[in-house]
Amino acid sequence: MATKINCTYTSDNQTELTHGPTGARIATDLPPDNGGKGRTFSPTDLFASALASCALTIMGKIAQRDGVDFSGAQIEVEKEMSAEPPRRVAMFRLKAKLPPSLTGRQREKYLASIKTCPVHLSLHPDIKVVWE
Repeated sequence: MATKINCTYTSDNQTELTHGPTGARIATDLPPDNGGKGRTFSPTDLFASALASCALTIMGKIAQRDGVDFSGAQIEVEKEMSAEPPRRVAMFRLKAKLPPSLTGRQREKYLASIKTCPVHLSLHPDIKVVWE
């Protein structure tokens, strides 16, 4: 199934994305390290956000199926850009904070499921993904 997203350049290095099916909107801005003002998410911030959101959603889906309360679970993602040209994402560093009520086996199961997330599966192999 295809999903349409409309992207409009609004001005001053900013865009607005509109989710076709729902009309939900997200704005982007150039980051300061690329000559922008960093007033909101950059496109590569959305890329990092997509990875964290996808991984946590997959874990939450499995927890729901297992009847486990997954409320409050978090993933913190830090993105690093390459130091050398071309400008691109070089690494994602992620930290998962899962509910303390999970057993060790449950934690392992949910963390292992991250690799099944479609965003993770779509990453270029040159992008390092480090889980801490």
